[in-house]
Amino acid sequence: MPRITPPHGHAGLGDGVQAAVLALEVIEHLAGQPEAVGVTAIANTLGSTKSRIHRHLRTLVRLGYLAQADDSEKYRVGERLVRLARRVGEKFDLAAAAQASIRELRDALGHFTVVSQVESEGVRVLASLSASSMMEIGVKRGSLLGFHYSAQGKIVLAFGDPALRERVLAGPLEMQSPRTITSARALQREIDRVRRQGWAVAPGEATLGINALAAPIRDAGGALVGTIAIVDSIQHIPEVPSDEQVRRILEAAARVSAVLGYVAPPGPVVGRRVAPAAFFAAPKLR
Repeated sequence: MPRITPPHGHAGLGDGVQAAVLALEVIEHLAGQPEAVGVTAIANTLGSTKSRIHRHLRTLVRLGYLAQADDSEKYRVGERLVRLARRVGEKFDLAAAAQASIRELRDALGHFTVVSQVESEGVRVLASLSASSMMEIGVKRGSLLGFHYSAQGKIVLAFGDPALRERVLAGPLEMQSPRTITSARALQREIDRVRRQGWAVAPGEATLGINALAAPIRDAGGALVGTIAIVDSIQHIPEVPSDEQVRRILEAAARVSAVLGYVAPPGPVVGRRVAPAAFFAAPKLR
Protein backbone atom coordinates (compact mmCIF):
# COMPACT_ATOMS: atom_id res chain seq x y z
CA MET A 1 0.00 0.00 0.00
CA PRO A 2 1.57 3.35 -0.95
CA ARG A 3 2.04 5.70 1.95
CA ILE A 4 -0.58 8.41 1.67
CA THR A 5 1.11 10.81 4.12
CA PRO A 6 4.65 11.82 5.08
CA PRO A 7 6.34 8.98 7.02
CA HIS A 8 6.79 10.85 10.29
CA GLY A 9 3.61 11.91 12.00
CA HIS A 10 1.08 11.63 9.17
CA ALA A 11 0.80 15.40 9.06
CA GLY A 12 -2.51 16.94 8.08
CA LEU A 13 -4.70 13.99 9.15
CA GLY A 14 -6.92 13.72 12.20
CA ASP A 15 -5.86 11.43 15.04
CA GLY A 16 -8.40 8.75 14.14
CA VAL A 17 -7.41 8.66 10.48
CA GLN A 18 -3.71 8.63 11.41
CA ALA A 19 -4.31 5.62 13.63
CA ALA A 20 -6.23 3.79 10.90
CA VAL A 21 -3.53 4.49 8.32
CA LEU A 22 -0.78 3.23 10.62
CA ALA A 23 -2.76 0.10 11.52
CA LEU A 24 -3.19 -0.73 7.82
CA GLU A 25 0.51 -0.09 7.18
CA VAL A 26 1.40 -2.50 10.01
CA ILE A 27 -0.92 -5.19 8.60
CA GLU A 28 0.41 -4.83 5.07
CA HIS A 29 4.03 -4.85 6.22
CA LEU A 30 3.57 -8.08 8.20
CA ALA A 31 1.57 -9.68 5.37
CA GLY A 32 4.60 -9.29 3.12
CA GLN A 33 7.09 -10.87 5.53
CA PRO A 34 8.00 -14.59 5.36
CA GLU A 35 8.62 -14.73 9.13
CA ALA A 36 7.45 -13.01 12.30
CA VAL A 37 8.85 -9.50 12.87
CA GLY A 38 9.73 -7.59 16.04
CA VAL A 39 8.42 -4.23 17.21
CA THR A 40 11.70 -2.39 16.62
CA ALA A 41 12.00 -3.57 13.02
CA ILE A 42 8.39 -2.59 12.28
CA ALA A 43 8.84 0.86 13.85
CA ASN A 44 12.03 1.48 11.88
CA THR A 45 10.42 0.44 8.60
CA LEU A 46 7.28 2.54 9.10
CA GLY A 47 9.04 5.56 10.62
CA SER A 48 7.09 5.46 13.86
CA THR A 49 7.90 5.00 17.56
CA LYS A 50 8.12 1.60 19.25
CA SER A 51 5.46 2.56 21.81
CA ARG A 52 2.97 3.62 19.14
CA ILE A 53 3.60 0.52 17.03
CA HIS A 54 3.25 -1.67 20.13
CA ARG A 55 -0.18 -0.19 20.93
CA HIS A 56 -1.38 -0.94 17.40
CA LEU A 57 0.05 -4.46 17.51
CA ARG A 58 -1.73 -5.28 20.77
CA THR A 59 -5.05 -4.02 19.39
CA LEU A 60 -4.66 -6.00 16.16
CA VAL A 61 -3.70 -9.13 18.10
CA ARG A 62 -6.75 -8.74 20.34
CA LEU A 63 -8.96 -8.48 17.23
CA GLY A 64 -7.34 -11.56 15.65
CA TYR A 65 -5.85 -9.82 12.62
CA LEU A 66 -2.32 -10.40 13.90
CA ALA A 67 -0.79 -13.02 16.20
CA GLN A 68 2.22 -13.06 18.45
CA ALA A 69 4.75 -15.76 17.63
CA ASP A 70 5.18 -18.39 20.33
CA ASP A 71 7.70 -17.51 23.05
CA SER A 72 8.87 -14.32 21.35
CA GLU A 73 8.19 -10.61 21.02
CA LYS A 74 7.59 -10.95 17.28
CA TYR A 75 4.34 -10.69 15.33
CA ARG A 76 2.84 -12.32 12.26
CA VAL A 77 -0.43 -12.40 10.32
CA GLY A 78 -3.37 -13.79 12.31
CA GLU A 79 -6.02 -16.29 11.30
CA ARG A 80 -8.79 -13.69 11.09
CA LEU A 81 -6.83 -11.75 8.47
CA VAL A 82 -6.14 -14.94 6.50
CA ARG A 83 -9.87 -15.79 6.49
CA LEU A 84 -10.71 -12.27 5.35
CA ALA A 85 -8.15 -12.50 2.54
CA ARG A 86 -9.66 -15.79 1.38
CA ARG A 87 -13.18 -14.36 1.30
CA VAL A 88 -11.96 -11.43 -0.77
CA GLY A 89 -10.06 -13.76 -3.11
CA GLU A 90 -13.18 -15.85 -3.69
CA LYS A 91 -14.90 -12.82 -5.22
CA PHE A 92 -12.33 -12.62 -8.02
CA ASP A 93 -13.10 -14.28 -11.33
CA LEU A 94 -10.11 -16.57 -11.87
CA ALA A 95 -10.49 -16.58 -15.66
CA ALA A 96 -10.61 -12.78 -15.75
CA ALA A 97 -7.69 -12.48 -13.35
CA ALA A 98 -5.60 -14.78 -15.56
CA GLN A 99 -6.58 -13.39 -18.97
CA ALA A 100 -3.63 -11.03 -19.42
CA SER A 101 -1.13 -13.58 -18.16
CA ILE A 102 -2.26 -16.46 -20.39
CA ARG A 103 -2.24 -14.15 -23.41
CA GLU A 104 1.29 -12.99 -22.58
CA LEU A 105 2.38 -16.60 -22.01
CA ARG A 106 0.84 -17.73 -25.31
CA ASP A 107 2.46 -14.89 -27.22
CA ALA A 108 5.88 -15.49 -25.62
CA LEU A 109 6.06 -19.27 -26.13
CA GLY A 110 3.59 -19.96 -28.92
CA HIS A 111 1.83 -22.82 -27.12
CA PHE A 112 -1.84 -23.45 -26.35
CA THR A 113 -2.44 -21.88 -22.90
CA VAL A 114 -5.02 -22.89 -20.32
CA VAL A 115 -6.23 -21.67 -16.92
CA SER A 116 -8.22 -24.10 -14.79
CA GLN A 117 -9.89 -24.18 -11.39
CA VAL A 118 -9.78 -26.89 -8.73
CA GLU A 119 -12.92 -28.98 -8.23
CA SER A 120 -13.58 -32.08 -6.14
CA GLU A 121 -13.59 -34.45 -9.11
CA GLY A 122 -10.91 -32.88 -11.29
CA VAL A 123 -9.51 -29.67 -12.70
CA ARG A 124 -12.02 -27.66 -14.75
CA VAL A 125 -10.79 -25.64 -17.75
CA LEU A 126 -12.05 -22.06 -17.41
CA ALA A 127 -10.32 -20.35 -20.32
CA SER A 128 -7.88 -21.16 -23.10
CA LEU A 129 -6.06 -19.47 -25.95
CA SER A 130 -5.10 -21.19 -29.19
CA ALA A 131 -1.47 -21.40 -30.24
CA SER A 132 0.40 -20.80 -33.46
CA SER A 133 0.79 -24.57 -33.83
CA MET A 134 -1.21 -26.24 -36.58
CA MET A 135 -2.14 -29.02 -34.13
CA GLU A 136 -5.62 -28.83 -32.63
CA ILE A 137 -5.38 -29.36 -28.88
CA GLY A 138 -8.52 -30.91 -27.43
CA VAL A 139 -8.53 -29.00 -24.12
CA LYS A 140 -11.65 -26.89 -24.36
CA ARG A 141 -13.44 -24.65 -21.92
CA GLY A 142 -15.46 -26.77 -19.52
CA SER A 143 -13.28 -29.86 -19.91
CA LEU A 144 -12.65 -31.75 -16.66
CA LEU A 145 -9.08 -33.02 -16.38
CA GLY A 146 -8.27 -35.97 -14.13
CA PHE A 147 -5.94 -35.66 -11.18
CA HIS A 148 -3.53 -38.51 -11.88
CA TYR A 149 -2.97 -38.16 -15.63
CA SER A 150 -2.87 -34.38 -16.22
CA ALA A 151 -0.16 -31.87 -15.33
CA GLN A 152 -2.85 -29.65 -13.83
CA GLY A 153 -4.17 -32.50 -11.71
CA LYS A 154 -0.71 -33.34 -10.40
CA ILE A 155 -0.37 -29.72 -9.23
CA VAL A 156 -3.55 -30.19 -7.19
CA LEU A 157 -2.30 -33.45 -5.71
CA ALA A 158 1.02 -31.84 -4.76
CA PHE A 159 -0.21 -28.50 -3.39
CA GLY A 160 -3.92 -28.94 -2.70
CA ASP A 161 -6.11 -30.56 -0.07
CA PRO A 162 -4.35 -33.56 1.58
CA ALA A 163 -7.70 -35.34 1.97
CA LEU A 164 -8.27 -35.15 -1.79
CA ARG A 165 -4.76 -36.49 -2.41
CA GLU A 166 -5.37 -39.46 -0.12
CA ARG A 167 -8.67 -40.20 -1.83
CA VAL A 168 -7.07 -40.20 -5.28
CA LEU A 169 -4.19 -42.40 -4.15
CA ALA A 170 -6.60 -44.88 -2.54
CA GLY A 171 -8.94 -45.10 -5.51
CA PRO A 172 -8.55 -46.78 -8.90
CA LEU A 173 -6.18 -44.94 -11.26
CA GLU A 174 -7.75 -45.50 -14.66
CA MET A 175 -5.56 -45.75 -17.74
CA GLN A 176 -6.02 -42.97 -20.28
CA SER A 177 -3.04 -43.93 -22.45
CA PRO A 178 -0.22 -46.49 -22.29
CA ARG A 179 1.83 -43.86 -20.38
CA THR A 180 -0.76 -43.08 -17.67
CA ILE A 181 0.46 -43.60 -14.11
CA THR A 182 -1.75 -46.34 -12.65
CA SER A 183 0.31 -47.27 -9.57
CA ALA A 184 -0.35 -45.41 -6.32
CA ARG A 185 3.31 -45.78 -5.35
CA ALA A 186 4.50 -44.32 -8.66
CA LEU A 187 1.95 -41.50 -8.40
CA GLN A 188 3.16 -40.66 -4.89
CA ARG A 189 6.73 -40.42 -6.20
CA GLU A 190 5.50 -38.10 -8.95
CA ILE A 191 3.61 -35.94 -6.42
CA ASP A 192 6.76 -35.65 -4.31
CA ARG A 193 8.76 -34.56 -7.37
CA VAL A 194 6.16 -31.95 -8.32
CA ARG A 195 6.15 -30.59 -4.78
CA ARG A 196 9.94 -30.23 -4.82
CA GLN A 197 10.17 -28.53 -8.21
CA GLY A 198 6.94 -26.51 -8.13
CA TRP A 199 5.68 -27.48 -11.61
CA ALA A 200 4.28 -30.57 -13.31
CA VAL A 201 4.29 -32.28 -16.70
CA ALA A 202 2.29 -35.21 -18.07
CA PRO A 203 4.04 -36.35 -21.28
CA GLY A 204 1.67 -38.60 -23.20
CA GLU A 205 -0.22 -39.55 -20.03
CA ALA A 206 -3.61 -38.26 -21.18
CA THR A 207 -3.04 -38.45 -24.95
CA LEU A 208 0.00 -39.92 -26.66
CA GLY A 209 2.20 -37.27 -28.25
CA ILE A 210 0.79 -34.40 -26.15
CA ASN A 211 2.42 -32.82 -23.12
CA ALA A 212 1.45 -30.06 -20.69
CA LEU A 213 3.46 -27.96 -18.27
CA ALA A 214 1.48 -26.55 -15.34
CA ALA A 215 2.06 -24.37 -12.27
CA PRO A 216 -0.12 -23.50 -9.24
CA ILE A 217 -2.28 -20.43 -8.71
CA ARG A 218 -2.96 -19.40 -5.10
CA ASP A 219 -5.43 -16.99 -3.56
CA ALA A 220 -4.76 -14.25 -1.02
CA GLY A 221 -4.82 -16.74 1.85
CA GLY A 222 -2.33 -19.08 0.17
CA ALA A 223 -4.84 -21.76 -0.80
CA LEU A 224 -4.50 -23.46 -4.18
CA VAL A 225 -7.41 -22.35 -6.38
CA GLY A 226 -6.27 -23.18 -9.90
CA THR A 227 -3.51 -23.85 -12.39
CA ILE A 228 -2.02 -22.25 -15.45
CA ALA A 229 -0.57 -24.45 -18.16
CA ILE A 230 0.84 -24.64 -21.65
CA VAL A 231 -0.12 -27.58 -23.88
CA ASP A 232 1.47 -28.77 -27.13
CA SER A 233 3.04 -31.76 -28.84
CA ILE A 234 5.84 -33.43 -26.93
CA GLN A 235 8.14 -32.20 -29.69
CA HIS A 236 7.52 -28.62 -28.53
CA ILE A 237 7.10 -29.27 -24.79
CA PRO A 238 9.53 -32.11 -24.04
CA GLU A 239 9.36 -34.41 -21.05
CA VAL A 240 12.02 -32.20 -19.45
CA PRO A 241 10.86 -28.66 -20.35
CA SER A 242 13.32 -25.94 -21.21
CA ASP A 243 14.46 -23.45 -18.59
CA GLU A 244 12.56 -20.72 -20.43
CA GLN A 245 9.33 -22.72 -20.43
CA VAL A 246 9.62 -23.40 -16.71
CA ARG A 247 10.56 -19.81 -15.90
CA ARG A 248 7.69 -18.34 -17.90
CA ILE A 249 5.04 -20.70 -16.52
CA LEU A 250 6.14 -19.94 -12.94
CA GLU A 251 6.19 -16.21 -13.63
CA ALA A 252 2.71 -16.36 -15.16
CA ALA A 253 1.38 -18.32 -12.16
CA ALA A 254 2.96 -15.80 -9.80
CA ARG A 255 1.35 -12.88 -11.65
CA VAL A 256 -2.12 -14.41 -11.49
CA SER A 257 -1.65 -15.30 -7.81
CA ALA A 258 -0.58 -11.70 -7.14
CA VAL A 259 -3.77 -10.41 -8.80
CA LEU A 260 -5.69 -12.61 -6.35
CA GLY A 261 -3.75 -11.06 -3.47
CA TYR A 262 -1.16 -13.75 -2.80
CA VAL A 263 2.21 -12.55 -1.46
CA ALA A 264 4.82 -15.25 -2.04
CA PRO A 265 7.75 -15.74 0.34
CA PRO A 266 11.23 -15.38 -1.18
CA GLY A 267 12.83 -18.54 -2.53
CA PRO A 268 16.45 -19.65 -2.91
CA VAL A 269 18.11 -19.93 -6.29
CA VAL A 270 18.95 -23.47 -7.39
CA GLY A 271 21.21 -23.61 -10.43
CA ARG A 272 19.64 -21.51 -13.16
CA ARG A 273 16.16 -21.77 -11.67
CA VAL A 274 14.53 -20.24 -8.62
CA ALA A 275 13.35 -22.92 -6.21
CA PRO A 276 9.62 -22.60 -7.07
CA ALA A 277 8.20 -24.73 -4.27
CA ALA A 278 9.20 -21.96 -1.85
CA PHE A 279 7.37 -19.38 -3.95
CA PHE A 280 4.13 -21.31 -3.82
CA ALA A 281 4.26 -22.64 -0.28
CA ALA A 282 1.09 -21.77 1.61
CA PRO A 283 1.51 -19.65 4.76
CA LYS A 284 1.67 -21.71 7.95
CA LEU A 285 -0.74 -20.88 10.74
CA ARG A 286 0.40 -21.83 14.22
